[in-house]
Order: sequence, then C-alpha cells, then structure tokens
Amino acid sequence: MQYKIEERVLHFKQPAGTSRGIYTTRKIWLIYLNDGQREGIGECAPLPDLSCDASPEYAVVLDRFSQLFCETGEIDYEAMRTYPSMLFGLETALLNLHRGDRLFDTAFSRGEVGIPINGLVWMGNYEEMLQRMEEKLEKGFRCVKLKIGAIDFEMELDLIKRIRNRFSFHEVELRLDANGAFPYEDALYKLELLSQYAIHSIEQPIKACQWGYMAELCRESPLPIALDEELIGVNDPEMKAHMLSMIKPRYIILKPSLHGGMQGCREWINIARNQGIDSWITSALESNIGLNAIAQFASDVYGDYITMPQGLGTGQLFTDNISMPLEIRGDQLWIGESFKR
Repeated sequence: MQYKIEERVLHFKQPAGTSRGIYTTRKIWLIYLNDGQREGIGECAPLPDLSCDASPEYAVVLDRFSQLFCETGEIDYEAMRTYPSMLFGLETALLNLHRGDRLFDTAFSRGEVGIPINGLVWMGNYEEMLQRMEEKLEKGFRCVKLKIGAIDFEMELDLIKRIRNRFSFHEVELRLDANGAFPYEDALYKLELLSQYAIHSIEQPIKACQWGYMAELCRESPLPIALDEELIGVNDPEMKAHMLSMIKPRYIILKPSLHGGMQGCREWINIARNQGIDSWITSALESNIGLNAIAQFASDVYGDYITMPQGLGTGQLFTDNISMPLEIRGDQLWIGESFKR
C-alpha cells in the first residue's frame, strides 16, 4: 500500500461568517491510498480554532498516521481518537479504495432517493441575512438554519419574527445556531424570547465546557437545545455517556471531521439513542469529497428513508470545489447518477 497527501486551499464564493470569525479560504488535505490496482481518496479538513486536532504540525502528524496505516494495513482507531479529521480522511480513502465510489450500499448511494437537508443562512448584517433567507425559501427549502450571534440580538429577533409572520411552523422549520454566542447570564432570557416563534431547536447557546450551566439551560429552556461544539474533544465512550447523562440535551449534531470520524460518530449516536437523545449529521465546510462521504455515511446510519433534515448543504460554498456528482434538488441532496464502481 502506498499513500500520497495533497494540500489544497479552497476559496469561498462569499465570506462565511460565524461567531468565531469570518472564513474566506479553507485549507484541506487530500489523502490518496493506492494498492497497485485501485486508488482511494479521502479528505482531512480541520477547522482552525475549533478542531481538536488542528495544529501547525498537522501535515506532519497526518503523514505519520498514513505511513503507519500503510505499514500495518489497519487504522489504529484508539490512537486516532483525538485526531478526528485525519481519521475521517483515512476512513473515507479506505472505503473508496475497497468499494469504489459507492462507499455504502444504500438507496441514496445508488441514486434512488435524496436526503432532506436544511438551507443554511450565514451570519451577516440584517439585510444580507434577510436576502439569504428569501433565497433559501424561494429554492424550496422547508427547513432553514440561521446562524445567529453576530449582529444585534433585537435585529435577529426581528428577522425571525418577519419569517414567522410570512411562514408558519407547518410551512418552514426554523433551526438556530448560536455557536456559543450567548453569555450564560442572558441565555435563558434570550431563549424565552426566541421560543415565541416556534423554533425547532437551537445549537450551542453558550460556549462549550460549561457542563453545569448547559445542563441547567437544557432543564429550564423552553426551546430544545442541541449540542455541537460541546462534543469536540470528548473522545472516551464513558465520558461521552457521562456528559450526555449530565447535560441531557434534546439533540446532538455530529460532524465526522470534528467528532471522531465515522466510527466516533456511530459511537455518539448509539450512546445518545440509549439515553433517548436524537441526532442528525452535518458537514463542516469540507469540499465535495468530504460532503459526499458524509452524506453516504448518513444514509448508512439513518437508513434509506431519512425524514429529519440533515446539514449537508455546504457543497456550493467554494469557487474551486472538487467536482462530484452531487446535486441539490429542492430541499434534498442527491447523487446525480448512480456510482458505477
């Protein structure tokens, strides 16, 4: 087995605003595995200041794990627990090598069904967010996720009110993502104000690593709370179970690049199910290589007929994305033609 690592920089069509800053470019590493007859490709895409494995030595560590894999022929899952984006890239490349483009044998992977997805409205000023929301609704999205926390809260509240005046919760499901933007002292008050507008859920209202405060919010909030950043760096199965049983969120949101690769996400999902906690899967600004793998993984985890919208609509963000047969039709992600291999 041989490997090759290629570093790439992707460029956003529009700046992607989050509560942690604005992204204009995205650095990824593509890993190629070759057994002399076939080749597989995977994407390693850490997010600066967020991924637990992002570091200046990223390429060096990735090279070491890739070399170890080629020497042994096996992924060392225990050693890679704290390197989720690298693990996800290796998992994808290995599946691609052995199974071809159809990573999992599912109806989605065969091009027979689509996966419902939410439309994503990035942070911006009031007019930008309103325009982006209009665009998503015009394209047929029935579930829209708003990233909030970058502009004045009253303006965000007004934006949500305007949406609800136009579309009832029967017509459009609204999800919010605060990315930890609310101070704990104000969080419950803001959640109460937001709850007037039939919000499906809110992701990470306060910063991560405040388990006691987050548990109190989950207990008192009139809005269902979903954990995202809270899961990053929690890699031990016993600690995962302990954290979920302590905080008791309604949902967890899983990104293979951040939350343990495919194996780690399966672990999270099974632990959450045992505690009555639901989940969905989302991409984390990967190229189409990663997005394709995440979508096929979601179809394997949740079955052929997924009803809960997943967060897989980020494939149209880059001017120089890698071509893959992925299409958004209405509010669903499809594989444009069945993979042949």
